[in-house]
Amino acid sequence: MTGAVVLRGTVITMDPTRRVIDDGAVVIDGSTITSVGPRRDVVEANPGLEIRGSATDLVTPGYINGHQHLTGDRLIQSSIPDNLPPGEAIFSWVVPVHDKHTEANDELSATLSLAEALGNGITTTFEAGTIANPDRVVQAARRLGARLTVGTWGWDIDEGPFVGPVDEVLHRQRLLIQSNSGPLVTPWVCLVGHELMSDELVVGAADLARSHGVGLTFHLSPTEADPQSYLARTGKRPLVHLADLSVLGPNVAVAHAVHIDQSEIEALIQNEAAVVSCPWAYLRLGQGVSNQFRHLQFWENGGRLALGCDSENAGDMVDGIRIAALFAGLAKDVPADPIGFGAYDALELLTIRGAEALGIGDRVGSIEVGKEADIVVHDRNGVEWIPISPDPVLQLVWGADGRSVRDVYVAGSQVVADGSVLGVDLASLASEAAAASADLRRRAGIS
Repeated sequence: MTGAVVLRGTVITMDPTRRVIDDGAVVIDGSTITSVGPRRDVVEANPGLEIRGSATDLVTPGYINGHQHLTGDRLIQSSIPDNLPPGEAIFSWVVPVHDKHTEANDELSATLSLAEALGNGITTTFEAGTIANPDRVVQAARRLGARLTVGTWGWDIDEGPFVGPVDEVLHRQRLLIQSNSGPLVTPWVCLVGHELMSDELVVGAADLARSHGVGLTFHLSPTEADPQSYLARTGKRPLVHLADLSVLGPNVAVAHAVHIDQSEIEALIQNEAAVVSCPWAYLRLGQGVSNQFRHLQFWENGGRLALGCDSENAGDMVDGIRIAALFAGLAKDVPADPIGFGAYDALELLTIRGAEALGIGDRVGSIEVGKEADIVVHDRNGVEWIPISPDPVLQLVWGADGRSVRDVYVAGSQVVADGSVLGVDLASLASEAAAASADLRRRAGIS
């Protein structure tokens, strides 16, 4: 961006004191936040700067999506039937689609997903690691100005697209880590997980991630299938087994971990590994989260927790506020405890605590001087905001969603203005996506 600007509105800082500043202001200079405080004080200390917004705006940190599949599902979004038996959606739909995904499909899918994410205030997306052509996804992220971690396929058991021996899979991961992805894109080591990774592969992946100072993520235990399989094979619960292999650590983010027990919670916490909870996916797929809501217990014991939207045939909408509200509702209803967890806690998971869990809390997740300017502005003139509540966090989480987002900044650059995602023509994307979807369905042999 050129020149410093002042963003005006009620500012939810998510700083260590969790300040909420009525009629506040934030100064963005280059990529950095240089001032935060009451509007009058900030403007007096920074004369002559352009002031954007009004007292009715709501200014928040950018939202963190800890788990998102950027390719595959997007071009057939909300198409996989929601009454299939466990596993059939993956092997009858998702795998055939990924097998036929082209380079152009990968870039288009990522463009659409990231455009929706940015439009709903998600400034950072952690990709789930099922991309055949990560260079094309990086192009999409650069075009849109999104902050992204990117990964590629990693599995060595069973049959499917990009399954290979351990050396081949790790070589593919290593090449991605060594690529020049740019300042906003960080490669991670990504495995499919479940029982589709041998011990040799997951240990090798953990060593590779640690040696290069990057993160490692994989899917595990969204249903009871993984615990049953690991117990039969190793005699141990999955996360206990992985802890014994020295896989878990502060750079590890386990996607899902729904069906875990106390020993696994302890293994996660002792090894400082993070969990990414994607509650809409679990409800959409009927995976039993309301009976196994261990994420609340994990959080209560100091576990590092983030939220994710997952894929467009599971969580479907790429909207962090929607996810935060659902998580808060489960956290109240499952234990029948309206006191222990609320809107403020949910917003923390979507911002600063999610950023900290995923290793980027020193840069983003809160509005503080010196941090990178990932900022969201909600327009509170819509009917859902009338009358404006004296508690903006309560109203944001329970009474709104991403559709009230007007402006978004990533590292100081405006990527959404007046509700429009910059850098893309949605009308032309819609036409392109319709043609690509029909062609992909035909080639994958799905209806």
